Amino acid sequence: MSIAQLISPQQLEARLKQPGLVILDCRSSLDDLDYGQRSYAEGHIEGSSYADLLNDLSGPIVKGVTGRHPLPNPQMLTERLQFWGVNPDSDIVLYDDGPGAYAARAWWLLAWLGKREGVYLLDGGLKAWHAAGLPLSLDPPLQRRGTFQGQPDDALVLSADQLLARLGQADLTLIDARAPARFRGEVEPIDPIAGHIPGAQCAAFTDNLGPDGRFLPVEQLKQRFAETLKGRSPQVLVAYCGSGVTACHNLFALCLAGYPLGGLYAGSWSEWINDPTRGVATGD
Repeated sequence: MSIAQLISPQQLEARLKQPGLVILDCRSSLDDLDYGQRSYAEGHIEGSSYADLLNDLSGPIVKGVTGRHPLPNPQMLTERLQFWGVNPDSDIVLYDDGPGAYAARAWWLLAWLGKREGVYLLDGGLKAWHAAGLPLSLDPPLQRRGTFQGQPDDALVLSADQLLARLGQADLTLIDARAPARFRGEVEPIDPIAGHIPGAQCAAFTDNLGPDGRFLPVEQLKQRFAETLKGRSPQVLVAYCGSGVTACHNLFALCLAGYPLGGLYAGSWSEWINDPTRGVATGD
């Protein structure tokens, strides 16, 4: 079974009373740092805990060295997962209220720490939940401490130096999850330098979704990434984005389509451009 699994609002609603179910609300906004916590307080899926992108799903930023969302310390993340009630055999449902990028970041972090079974993304997120006419809750989750012990899999992560050493190799498939205009360097609303890593292909993460905000059928996703891979092995694919968040959406979609879990350049563009000796490309 693929480590990428979806759950519909109706399926989740039917399982809300399942003993040991862990639900994480991953809502966030890059423009409003308090948005997620505020939105959670105004209403969330019953039983869910809030997972903050900056404080829980990222580590401290080192100016001029790291990207905007460094990976969190594995032990600190493990402790947060235990606080939320995660056990080794827990079923976990992740959601946000956008295209699923923040939920996918949490999914990837769980996979990185070794939790690769029983982890689901709410397909369509809160928008689909609302469309199904399902209610939100103001009640806090039940407090129960879990026993999950995470062990990071370093094979899933590339450093900037490791990626730099692989640039130009014929078997490298490097995909950038940002929008085409950012990839081409025509606009850059967040980072100080526009463009992309040389040799990368644009694979906007939003193209994993249909007009309803839900993931495309498996066969369509498989075809999308087959065109990207062009016969190269998916085992050596590397995903990146602006800061290591939306790239996880592509990695989730790849697994959903039946491909193996690829590598993540976690520092991504916002880290890459800290060193002026690293190449920058523009255009297609």
